[in-house]
Amino acid sequence: MEIAQTPLGEVQAKIGKMCKIARREAKDVTLIAVSKTHPAERIVPLLEEGQRVFGENRVQEAQDKWPALRAQYPDVELHLIGQLQSNKAEDAVELFDCIHGLDRASLLKALAKAMDKTGRKVPCFIQVNIGAEEQKGGCAIADVPDLLAKAREAGIPVAGLMCLPPAGIEPAPFFALLHKIAQDNGLAGLSMGMSGDYETAVQLGATHVRVGTALFGARGG
Repeated sequence: MEIAQTPLGEVQAKIGKMCKIARREAKDVTLIAVSKTHPAERIVPLLEEGQRVFGENRVQEAQDKWPALRAQYPDVELHLIGQLQSNKAEDAVELFDCIHGLDRASLLKALAKAMDKTGRKVPCFIQVNIGAEEQKGGCAIADVPDLLAKAREAGIPVAGLMCLPPAGIEPAPFFALLHKIAQDNGLAGLSMGMSGDYETAVQLGATHVRVGTALFGARGG
């Protein structure tokens, strides 16, 4: 099967097309294959195709699944894309290469302590509650400068900002707003866009897109 005929090839082609429209370089967009809930046998075909950046949302699941895969594919980059509990900070720092859910001072302290203990400085995206939704994680827009300053003071590398726009609403204004907040705070990284809206996200400056269903099919399928 040619790569262009596979789900991975199709997603890569769409990212490339959107980058061309936006006058961006495709190499500046990192595709995170969201492998959460999918077993190793579903992940191996993507690894064989050359995909090396994957996302998990639970520390325990990643601990169960990835050590064996990484033994075979040592150049894999693993991103934690789900909400992180402070008591799991040390496990996350030991296992992941990037954390996308820094959203509160208590987690910041736990991550800083874990990084000092392990000697691993893991880049983090600050998660912003871009739609001001009570049920969602993420710091308030107004609190971004303060959390960013505290992260830098604690020696945590900040990769950029991350968001999950409200469901069922056109995501473009939320992506554009995150882009502006990042620019206002001197941050280049933008983790935004999933299977249903990653093309829009790429057009609006995403540097990291988190794609699961478009690559693996429906969860558990």
